[in-house]
Amino acid sequence: MNRRTFIGTSLLGAAALTQSCVSSSASSRRKKVTLSAAFDPEVEAFMAARKVPGGALAVVRDRRLVYARGYGWADRDAEIPVKPDSLFRIASISKPITAVAVMKLIEHGRLSLDDRALPLLGLKPIARDNGHVERRLSKITVRQLLQHTGGWDRDKSFDPMFRPVEIAKALGAPAPADAAAVIRYMLGQSLDFDPGTRYAYSNFGYCLLGRIIEKITGLPYDSFVKEEILAPVGITQMRIGATLDGRQADGEVRYYMSTNGTTSSVFPSRVGQVAWPYGGFHLEAMDAHGGWIASAVDLARFATALDDPNRSPLLRRQSLEIMSAPPPPPVSRRSDGSLEHRYYACGWMVRPFGLRGRASYWHSGSLPGTATLLVRRWDGLSWAVLFNQRSAKDELPDSAIDPALHRAADSVGEWPKHDLFTQFQQTVEPTA
Repeated sequence: MNRRTFIGTSLLGAAALTQSCVSSSASSRRKKVTLSAAFDPEVEAFMAARKVPGGALAVVRDRRLVYARGYGWADRDAEIPVKPDSLFRIASISKPITAVAVMKLIEHGRLSLDDRALPLLGLKPIARDNGHVERRLSKITVRQLLQHTGGWDRDKSFDPMFRPVEIAKALGAPAPADAAAVIRYMLGQSLDFDPGTRYAYSNFGYCLLGRIIEKITGLPYDSFVKEEILAPVGITQMRIGATLDGRQADGEVRYYMSTNGTTSSVFPSRVGQVAWPYGGFHLEAMDAHGGWIASAVDLARFATALDDPNRSPLLRRQSLEIMSAPPPPPVSRRSDGSLEHRYYACGWMVRPFGLRGRASYWHSGSLPGTATLLVRRWDGLSWAVLFNQRSAKDELPDSAIDPALHRAADSVGEWPKHDLFTQFQQTVEPTA
């Protein structure tokens, strides 16, 4: 399995296909249809071409859940169908959730975007074997972690979140390396560029953000997110997923590969070859950047909570504006200094639309066995789509679901007035 296939389609690559701003003249002339006639053929065609076992879709209009459906199999062998509220690994859609948690701490005056990350954690760079100390590490700010401008470029060096065995061995620590061990290891590594000078997608940066949340709150990362971000919007089933087969949550789908590829498990207790989704990486260590499991309906609730800056139950209007603001120059600027037409803000890709402060926001996610997308469109539409297999073929990219769903949305004739969120009320999980 090559590097591109393992890490997945880049976020910017997927974003390049997003038609978030305007509908084409062709779509405006297309015959308008019902929601099922619009969305089902697009999702089913996408799945059929890639032989994806299962998927789920939730569509929101003006903060109402207007369509939710499961497609195919949650468990192919047992013939268990996907439901709209089946749980999936959401991979990097975890990042917007972490970003909202960080902004909550900033709102409460417990953190600043310009705070330096390593001093917050009480950490210092350490000398490498050659005696070199990467002093730029201490200059990285919370803002730079949120906006992927901290100085790590996985295409130039490596992504430490996918090296849990090698890092554990280097530290003399138990395998697979947890988040704390990965951070200790990275304190002795060089940066790939000066912090704040350019964008390079970094899972490790969000790993650090998870630990900052823990340091400031005194709570486990997931506990703080559940209490302060998810519970206030009625989400109770989301949690950090488990890597190993047999430890899935109730209602969680199984994950599949498009080929029968196996690998050595990163868990020493699992001898022999395992399927990539069940031991090829350490999901628990990816908590703040890629470890959550959720349903499409869960993610629709989350998107809805951010849709109206004047009525958000999570963040104030000013916080949402800060969260969507472009990174400081020179990041995401053209050669003439003007802002690029899309950019990564704090946890979201953003494409401004018009002159009234409107924009579209989105994030994709990809892991072996997982392909996901969450979109908040400028016109009051949002959707989440989740699959339990990702594509391994360049000619069939997972990013193709993005324009497909925009086509579907643009072809809808009359949007219903109902709100299906009431059909998916969640009970609060008992505490020990």
